[in-house]
This record gives sequence, C-alpha cells and structure tokens, in this order.
Amino acid sequence: MITQRFAVEFDRCTVGVAVRVPGGFMFYASDTRFDELDGRLFRRARAIERELKRVHQKKWKHSRRPRLSFAA
Repeated sequence: MITQRFAVEFDRCTVGVAVRVPGGFMFYASDTRFDELDGRLFRRARAIERELKRVHQKKWKHSRRPRLSFAA
C-alpha cells in the first residue's frame, strides 16, 4: 500500500507532515509551536493551513505584552 504524505510548511518553514488516512489527513507536528495540532485528523488539507494560522495568531497575540513606560 502506498501512503500519500507531504511536508507542511508555514511561514517558509517545514512545521510537520500530513499523511492521507481514511477520512482526511493526519497532521504530525515537527515544530513545537504547533504541538497542539499533533495527531489531529483534518478532513481537508486546507483545514490544516487554517489551523496553523489560528494557532500562530493566538500564540503571537498572547506573547505580546504591553510595554510600560514611565515619565520622569
């Protein structure tokens, strides 16, 4: 049996592998930023792309902390 698989890139970096399985694609993360998606089944390859963007935006938003400035 031949398994369909392909590298998944995000922001010009390989972040994991998608493997064709019955019912869609299984995503295996190779980048720790996307560990929460590791092992998830996606019905379509486009859904992986959407989730990568969502996770990235969520983490970027939470990592931005307001800088405090004090006037002397």
